[in-house]
Amino acid sequence: MKKSDIGLIGLAVMGENLVINMESKGFTVSVFNRSTEKVQKFVEGRAKGKNIVGTYSLEELVSTLEKPRKVMMMVKAGQAVDDMIEKLLPLLEDGDIIIDGGNSHFPDTARRTAYVESQGKLYIGTGVSGGEEGALNGPSLMPGGSPAAWPAVKPILQAICAKVEDGAPCCDWVGENGAGHFVKMVHNGIEYGDMQMICEAYHLMRDLLGMSDDEMHEVFADWNTKELDSYLIEITKDILAYKDTDGEPIVEKILDTAGQKGTGKWTGIAALDEGVPLTLIGEAVFARCLSAMKDERVAASRVLAGPKPVFQGDKAAFINDLKDALFAAKIVSYAQGYTLMRSAAKTYGWNLNYGGIALMWRGGCIIRSVFLGKIKEAFDANPELPNLLLDPYFKDVIEKAQAGWRRVCAAAISNGIPMPAMTSALCYFDGYRSERLPANLLQAQRDYFGAHTYERIDAPRGQFFHTNWTGKGGDTAASQYSI
Repeated sequence: MKKSDIGLIGLAVMGENLVINMESKGFTVSVFNRSTEKVQKFVEGRAKGKNIVGTYSLEELVSTLEKPRKVMMMVKAGQAVDDMIEKLLPLLEDGDIIIDGGNSHFPDTARRTAYVESQGKLYIGTGVSGGEEGALNGPSLMPGGSPAAWPAVKPILQAICAKVEDGAPCCDWVGENGAGHFVKMVHNGIEYGDMQMICEAYHLMRDLLGMSDDEMHEVFADWNTKELDSYLIEITKDILAYKDTDGEPIVEKILDTAGQKGTGKWTGIAALDEGVPLTLIGEAVFARCLSAMKDERVAASRVLAGPKPVFQGDKAAFINDLKDALFAAKIVSYAQGYTLMRSAAKTYGWNLNYGGIALMWRGGCIIRSVFLGKIKEAFDANPELPNLLLDPYFKDVIEKAQAGWRRVCAAAISNGIPMPAMTSALCYFDGYRSERLPANLLQAQRDYFGAHTYERIDAPRGQFFHTNWTGKGGDTAASQYSI
C-alpha cells in the first residue's frame, strides 16, 4: 500500500479544507481527529473517492506515513498543542517533522522547536491565513522553526498556498524557531488595524454624511478599483449590499460588540516588549475592548453629551479625503508592523526577508491587497529600509494624502465621532517627522522626582547628567536602565 505524503490532525473547518487542498494538488493525506466520528464522517463524505486515508488512532496515523514522516496539527492553540506533541514524539523517529498550523503564540513555538529538536525530531510553526476559503483554495503560509525541516515540507506547502500573478507562491521560509508565528501574529495585528480603519470610514459616512448602506456600498466598490483594492475592502462592499429577509441591510442589525482571539493583543504586547510604537494596532485592539463594554456605553450615552454631527461642505470631496485618510493611515499601520518585525529580528536573531513577507501576504490571506506589491518593491530596492514612510513611493503618497487625512481627522473630532486608528496614525506620522519632541521636559520631570538623569544637546550621546532641582537633593543619581 502506498504511504501517505503527510498526516493531518484536527478536522475542524481549517483542517478539512487544507486536506482537500493538499489532495487536489496530488498528495495523499492521512487524517486523524480526537473525536473519531469526525474522521468517519469526513472520509465517507467530502473525502470519499479521494486519496485521503482515515485513521482512528495516532499510532495508525503515523504508520501510514512516508519517511521522513510529516504530521501537521490543526488543533487549538495552547496546551492542546503541547499535549499532542507529547503523544506524537514516542511514535516518531529521528528526522520526522511535526508542523503546527494553528495560531500559536511565537514564544511557545520557539520553546517547542527547541524541545522537539532535543528529542531528535524537527518542528515547524507555520502561520496560516485566509480563513476557510484560503485553506481550500490557497492560503498564505508563513513557516518557521527547524531549518532542516524546510526542504521536506516545501514541495507540499508551496503547492497548496496561494499564487500571485506571476505564479510566485505566497509561502517561503521565514526563519528559525518562532519567526513564522511572529510574522503571522504581526499579520493579524495589521488585520486588526485595517478592519478598524474601514469601520471608522463607515462610521463617518453613516453618522456624519448620513449615507445609506447602498450608497456606502457604491463608495467601497469604487475604492476597490483603485489603490485601496484589497480583500477587506471587497468584503466590506459585499456586506453593505447584503439584505436581511425584510429587505433591510443586515449589517445594521448586528450588535456592535467585537470579538477577538488574542493575536492583536499579542502584537501590542510584543511591541511594548520591543519598545516599538505600534500605536495604530494598539488602538484597534482597544477599540474592540471598548465596543465590548456595550451596557456601560449605553448607560454613558444617556449621561455624557457631545456634539451632534453636522456636515457642511462638498460630500464627494470629503469622500475623496476619506479615501486618502484611509490609505495614508494604512501605510502607517504597515510601517509600524514592519518596524516591529525588524526590531524582533534583532532581538531573536532572525534573518527576515521583508520583501518576501510582503509577497507572502499578497495572496491568500486576509490582508491581501495590491498595496503589498509596493511594499515588496520598497524592500527589494532597499533591504535595510528603516521605515516604510522613508521609501520614495510611500513618502510621495503620504505627502499627497495628508491634507485630506487632516481634514477627515479634524471633522471626526469636531463632530464627536471616534476615529482612534486614523487619528493615532496621524499623531505617529507627525511625531516621526518631528526633529524635536517635548521629551526633554519629560526627562527633566523624571530627573526631578527620581534622579533618573538626562542627556544634553551640548554633550556627547551616552553622557548623563543630574540636576539638584530643589537645592535639597543630593548629587546621587539613579542607575541607568532601559526597558
